[in-house]
Amino acid sequence: MGNLDLSFLDWDILSKFVSKGLFFSVELTIVATLGGVLFGTLLALMRLSGNKWLATPAVVYVNGMRSIPLLMVILWFYLLIPTLIGRPIGAELSATITFVAFEAAYFSEIMRAGIQSIPRGQVFAGQALGLTYGQNMRLVVLPQAFRNMLPVLLTQTIILFQDTSLVYAIGAYDLLKGFVTAGKIYGRPEEAYLLAAVVYFVICYGLSALVRRLQARIAIIR
Repeated sequence: MGNLDLSFLDWDILSKFVSKGLFFSVELTIVATLGGVLFGTLLALMRLSGNKWLATPAVVYVNGMRSIPLLMVILWFYLLIPTLIGRPIGAELSATITFVAFEAAYFSEIMRAGIQSIPRGQVFAGQALGLTYGQNMRLVVLPQAFRNMLPVLLTQTIILFQDTSLVYAIGAYDLLKGFVTAGKIYGRPEEAYLLAAVVYFVICYGLSALVRRLQARIAIIR
């Protein structure tokens, strides 16, 4: 540890190597969150529909995805998709598809819990007003479910951001890749990994603190 030298990190390295990786990690987190919530909500509605032809595929998909390590899914998509379409699609695009598909399973369970947390009286009130099932979900149930589950959704998003470091395994240029590349060029791999860990910690700890404050405000509103 006495040989560690962190002085190699300067603005030139941040702008050339780290910023590019940070941009992709944030972009991947945002896209995977939005896509995961969208498809996750659809999966949750399928599971709660009461129709076995809709519920069964959703259950199989969610339980299947949640039972496989994310790293294996990343490698599987990266190797399988080019084989199916007959051409490479790139590590970044493969990572994006993987994360949306994988996170949908986790967001599905969060949204399912949120929907089930809404009192049945709210649903009956919507039906009494003549709302259809779709209108009831869109106007009454889902807005409340999103509000109730917002802290959990944001916490899962923070975990998602941490997991983006796994795309390093397929060569995608994420935040970790940026630090590692700089470390190799300047001959400071140990320092690069240490600095990457510090950056991940600062970002995730800061976001977690914001989520805790939001959770406290929601609790006061209730």
